[in-house]
Amino acid sequence: MATASARHILVKSEAKCLELKASIEAGGDFAAAAREFSDCPSGARGGDLGNFGRGQMVPEFDQVVFSAPLNTVQGPVKTQFGYHLLEVTARKD
Repeated sequence: MATASARHILVKSEAKCLELKASIEAGGDFAAAAREFSDCPSGARGGDLGNFGRGQMVPEFDQVVFSAPLNTVQGPVKTQFGYHLLEVTARKD
């Protein structure tokens, strides 16, 4: 079974998500942004979601995690929870 490790930042608005993405891409720290701004409890861990298999996350999230290049910031990805920035840190098929 395919597995991945990823981290994410969850916010309520697309505008905030885009603002954080621009900041990170300009050299900001993903983990620090997650700790400060993420609405998900994983924010306390720098957004780290650990290891998970295909189908364990909502479909919109899963699609990005199992197709995006490693170590690049993806998003905004809209789900029922809000807007996510994602970074896939590892993947195994």
